[in-house]
Amino acid sequence: MHPRVKPALRRAWRDRQSVQFGVTSAHAVLVGPVDTATGSMIELLDGTRGMPLLRTEGRALGLPDGQVDTLVARLTAAGLIDDVTAGGPDADALRERAGELDRLRPDLASLTVVHPEPGGGARQLAARRAARVQVRGAGRVGATVASLLSASGVGRVDVLDGGCVEPWDVAPGGVPAESVGTRRDSAARQAVRRAAPGRPLREGSRAAESAGEPGLSLVVVTPRDGLDAYAPDPASAGTWVRSGIPHLYAGVVEATGVVGPLVLPGGSACAGCMERARAELDPGWPRMLAQWRSGRRAGVPACDIALATAVAALATAHALSFLDGELPSTTGARWEAALPLLDWRSQPVAAHRECGCGAGGGREGDTASRDLKAQDTMAG
Repeated sequence: MHPRVKPALRRAWRDRQSVQFGVTSAHAVLVGPVDTATGSMIELLDGTRGMPLLRTEGRALGLPDGQVDTLVARLTAAGLIDDVTAGGPDADALRERAGELDRLRPDLASLTVVHPEPGGGARQLAARRAARVQVRGAGRVGATVASLLSASGVGRVDVLDGGCVEPWDVAPGGVPAESVGTRRDSAARQAVRRAAPGRPLREGSRAAESAGEPGLSLVVVTPRDGLDAYAPDPASAGTWVRSGIPHLYAGVVEATGVVGPLVLPGGSACAGCMERARAELDPGWPRMLAQWRSGRRAGVPACDIALATAVAALATAHALSFLDGELPSTTGARWEAALPLLDWRSQPVAAHRECGCGAGGGREGDTASRDLKAQDTMAG
């Protein structure tokens, strides 16, 4: 073990005998009492020394035998110690790709704060490279989501969409202006490759996937027509629900941003649950929704660049949280923000008892609910 006090957390002496690690209340930890010799020992926990050398340094500082081990164990229990050699073989392989790791160091620092165990950040970052995410929709929101996922270290980001890039599809984090007129999916995939911190994993085919390549970890549904994110069609999501593929909705419709819900098939509310619940609250909703879906949409979408970028960023953060083993707040809920105030609000999305996905009850739903609870326990 080569212990290192997590550099992502700033530290300061609160008084003569206590040290605070971290600024914000979400992750700050107060350690005390700490004498002068122990404080000097903490400065030496920088990842360059193994435990034998640290014990020697501790004796030189006048610390009694066993005090260095006690200090490291104490700081580890507080979530303040990382191990620059831990994380497993995939993390070791990532460390060997120096250029790629340099690009991802801010992401790694963030993961070390969120995952307190030594080597936890490196383990999670390496696991992202093995993940495969599909982004369905390559407009202002979708192409930006795909690029952000790639830049965050996700190894396989596939983008699906049709048609050609329009001038209003262009976004700073998505497809560039020179892509106008080219195939939309191709332009988005090129953006994914440009954003990747290292050489992206090869885009797979069905044959390659059947030969052992990983299946989908997550689908992020980012339709260019934001209505399909605000009121998703259950028929379009049927394959994911039946196959048990988690999927997250995100988009902008009429200057309103939407992120969520994250659907865990059989464990949380799906598109069918949302449609049934809305119809019960508003009997006229199905009639209007049928007209909106079948009618020809005039003009360009009301999807300004700042809101589209904010939606893409929030959706990416929730997707990464899920890939890292957590259940983000979009699980069974949807976040919305409308211009001009951009007051983000969360609305619960409950599983419907009569929906065929099983999340609202019945044997299938009970099984999936147990799976969901198991994921929650693992995330905790």
